[in-house]
Amino acid sequence: MKQWKMAILGAGHIAQTMARTMAGMPNVECYAVASRSLTKAQEFAKRFGFYRAYGSYEELVLDDAVELIYIATPHSHHYACAKQCLLHDKPVLCEKAFTVDAPQAKELLRLSKERHILAAEAIWTRYMPMVQTIQKILKDGMIGKPSVLTCNLGYQIADKERLKSPGLAGGALLDVGVYTLHFASMFFGDEVENIVSSCVMTDTGVDASNAVALHYRDGRMAVLNSTMCGISDRKGIIYGSNGFLIVENCNNFESVSVYDAGYNLILTKERPDQLTGFEYEVQACISALERGEIQTEAVPHTEILKMMEWMDECRRQWGVSYPCEGV
Repeated sequence: MKQWKMAILGAGHIAQTMARTMAGMPNVECYAVASRSLTKAQEFAKRFGFYRAYGSYEELVLDDAVELIYIATPHSHHYACAKQCLLHDKPVLCEKAFTVDAPQAKELLRLSKERHILAAEAIWTRYMPMVQTIQKILKDGMIGKPSVLTCNLGYQIADKERLKSPGLAGGALLDVGVYTLHFASMFFGDEVENIVSSCVMTDTGVDASNAVALHYRDGRMAVLNSTMCGISDRKGIIYGSNGFLIVENCNNFESVSVYDAGYNLILTKERPDQLTGFEYEVQACISALERGEIQTEAVPHTEILKMMEWMDECRRQWGVSYPCEGV
């Protein structure tokens, strides 16, 4: 079995989860990590068993042995880091949100196509096997004709500096709300004719909590709530003409339960065992690379761009902007 030499750009908290994931995958080699601090990179490499440690991102992208780079920097740095990788012909798996805005995403996807280099978004829920399980329940008509979808996600994380800072593209939407939008897209699609949204702002000028209503062309509606100021039930619920289903934990699907019109539980499906949940996005990238493709099946480039456009529209309605926007 080929071992893909994978690297991590950034050595923060989420990079640690990816490192543990990589270490548990037989077809992945923990090859290199890069940080703006060489000491931090070396400590990370020693802790997680990486072969090389670099004190700059530039050194990492210049390493000819690297075959896939996972970007784990703050949102504000995604565009510059991913662009640097693509310009050096390095396949990219970039943590969500893919970029700060749609123009940045368009430019990265243009480079990906022009240079025929993989560009993927690490929105882990879209790659999970439970997605197909839920989609099949809907396709089989177990709840009848779906009409309304709700999704709630919140954490008590407002004290984190990167989430308070406009300069780091902080706020609930790009960090938490992105999962609710993807939940709607996965199970209701993208044929949205109108978006109505509002938010509560922090004193630093980013959204603390938000509510988004997606109006679909066929009359369906998705109502989405996210916050960085409190703990939510994390449920995703889809209501149909003959029943409803409840997904536990829309940020890492744990189970789906189906109820009939009499509120009787008629089916429960649990998620399969997983390393961390990140393994599915890594494997999707490897599969795409093996096929010589520049996008993953689970999150094609059209989907990456659509999510950025939806979030841009929400922020336009709120009057929220970031100094790091644009290309």
